[in-house]
Amino acid sequence: ATHEKNPTASWVFLVFLANVISYLSVQLYGEKLGEDWIFLVLLGLTMALVSWSMDYTSAKSLQAYKWMHGELRGNVLIQYLAWVVYPMVLVMFASLFCNIVAPQAIGSGIPELKTILRGVVLKEYLTLKAFVAKVIGLTAGLGSGMPVGKEGPFVHIASICAAVLSKMMSIFSGVYENPCGYTDILTVGCAVGVGCCFGTPLGGVLFSIEVTSTYFAVRNYWRGYFAATFSAFIFRVLSVWNKDAVTITALFRTNFRMDFPFDLQELPAFAIIGISCGFLGAFFVYLNRQVVLVMRRQTALTRFLTKHRLIYPGAVTFVIATLTFPPGFGQFMAGELMPRECINSLFDNFTWTKLSATALPPGLGRSSAWLHPDVSVFLILLLFFVMKFWMSAVSTTMPIPSGAFMPVFILGAAFGRLVGEIMATLFPNGILFDGIVYRILPGGYAVIGAAALTGAVTHTVSTAVICFELTGQISHILPMMVAVILANMVAQGLQPSLYDSIIQVKKLPYLPELSLGHISKYNIFVEDMMVRKVNFLSSQSTYRELGYLLDSTSLKTIPLVDSKESMILLGSIERTELQAISDWWLSAERRVFERGQGSPGQGWESFTFIDEEGGEVTGWMDGWMDRWNIKAWEEEELDKPISMEEIRIDPSPFQLVERTSLHKTHTLFSLLGLSHAYVTSIGKLVGVVALKEVRSHITQALSLSPFLSFSLSLCLYAESSFSGRTSYSTT
Repeated sequence: ATHEKNPTASWVFLVFLANVISYLSVQLYGEKLGEDWIFLVLLGLTMALVSWSMDYTSAKSLQAYKWMHGELRGNVLIQYLAWVVYPMVLVMFASLFCNIVAPQAIGSGIPELKTILRGVVLKEYLTLKAFVAKVIGLTAGLGSGMPVGKEGPFVHIASICAAVLSKMMSIFSGVYENPCGYTDILTVGCAVGVGCCFGTPLGGVLFSIEVTSTYFAVRNYWRGYFAATFSAFIFRVLSVWNKDAVTITALFRTNFRMDFPFDLQELPAFAIIGISCGFLGAFFVYLNRQVVLVMRRQTALTRFLTKHRLIYPGAVTFVIATLTFPPGFGQFMAGELMPRECINSLFDNFTWTKLSATALPPGLGRSSAWLHPDVSVFLILLLFFVMKFWMSAVSTTMPIPSGAFMPVFILGAAFGRLVGEIMATLFPNGILFDGIVYRILPGGYAVIGAAALTGAVTHTVSTAVICFELTGQISHILPMMVAVILANMVAQGLQPSLYDSIIQVKKLPYLPELSLGHISKYNIFVEDMMVRKVNFLSSQSTYRELGYLLDSTSLKTIPLVDSKESMILLGSIERTELQAISDWWLSAERRVFERGQGSPGQGWESFTFIDEEGGEVTGWMDGWMDRWNIKAWEEEELDKPISMEEIRIDPSPFQLVERTSLHKTHTLFSLLGLSHAYVTSIGKLVGVVALKEVRSHITQALSLSPFLSFSLSLCLYAESSFSGRTSYSTT
């Protein structure tokens, strides 16, 4: 009521409330927790505003798109041109804008975030440029009506916001400068991204954990839930403020009966939906990967498309818009419906097979697009599913910010609705239970299909929780969980998840999962994959050796040993530290410093210096003699041993022993986010194993068939029985 009378007063109250909460947090729980509250509130508020603004803008764009189509109804040719050109302009603009501003904004962003959270640094992926490009490009893509999703890219957007906000907070407090907390911040950003996207904080946190984290720190639970809940609350409040909703409610609210939502006799149908969605989800991932691989092949066509980047997204949009043109082929696949209209109509309470296109009941709304006077509902649903299936798989490969969650969600809803309508036809009078006949609810089947197919494509089970929050009902909790679990069982045995598939195609440095059935992971050891020729420094190393090492390698950290003879590992040194000491040692500033410390008789006056005012060379010797003396001094200095007292040394770099198994190595690299580990034997440095070697041997282990793995285990056991030592490489 206050908001209706005075909107400004209500916003002032919200800001005042947030400040009161922050103040009480600092007073009651200490400075650190108070800083967390402030950061989480700012993150949630910012992402709620961004999400609502994007939805509002894209909704107005789609509204203008449909208005233009309706106004041109008298002329089919002009109507067709408007239907095709409008999305082409938006998609090509999104592609061009992202390619110019930040190419890192293209695609989903979740595969890259999985890689970043594993400890790999990907340049320019968490910058303001990528944020701007992602927001504008995604808004244009959503406003075009193409089958592209918001959830994946919005996770990337929220993570960028969290990273940038943490840098801003570090100005006022040093807590956020800690690199160890960077992963926690990005994890919270992922949770906020999913939770704020559709107003689903519970499922959002769980989904973000499943798709981005191999191991999750429980300490981040409260941060993720608080930020996601606050963000989702503000997101829905903004909808009420804009009069898009009467009150805070679910985004795709359903009204299924609660007393008897389904019968046990329907469970086989729900199981069929789950198993079928498992196969369909695996095929979707396969199809998407094949399209990407075809576009990456070096052919004349792909080289042409790479040179002219706007042709591919323009051509894909043209084909999709042509096929969905409502007066044309689109009338047989509900082509006039936009994505959210599709979901709302597929979740409705009507049984379409019992309706007639000539006599529509009141309250049917946009669901009438699924009814055609000359075509069966089954054929329309089937055509919609088949056409949208390949359209979604292809459109997500366009060089624009795009996700696959929402297109796959719609596909699953259409498949579930098809099964539900078939069940309603097989049982036209409903199901008899306890003397009461309950009719089949095809909309409930659609919700189950949506959760099952998205779960199969993403290899997650939290899609069931997301569906509960999206619909506002948990009436189908049992069949939905059964379908989602069955879909995951089938899909995980056939294909990787969509995000892991993209990681493989892009060849990002991410460790694949080792399943329980791979016996060979216990029979491959660090000694079989480590690099034995290690670049190192010793306590007797000279600056000349340091310079050669820095020029010949690109290692980020270099091990330090006691001596070349003993090779006892003392620690590791960052490359930046060594580069700084190397540059200082031969710098002009150090020569000036040494000259000031030395006596006049040492000949330091012979060095050449630049007169800042006149620009003339000063010194009592000739210029060539000066250069010769500097060169001689440099040669003398290069042969001096490195002063280790002036260098920061990590005394405890991560170490493995030679007999550490691949399974343990994989677990440690994943849990700690390691990029490399030194291999020691009784303190002696014998090798180094990096992420590249671990990834290569895991790929080999995964490629081994179960029979070959079992045979390998027998051979290793036999060899160890005779020799007392197992070696994978010799076997």
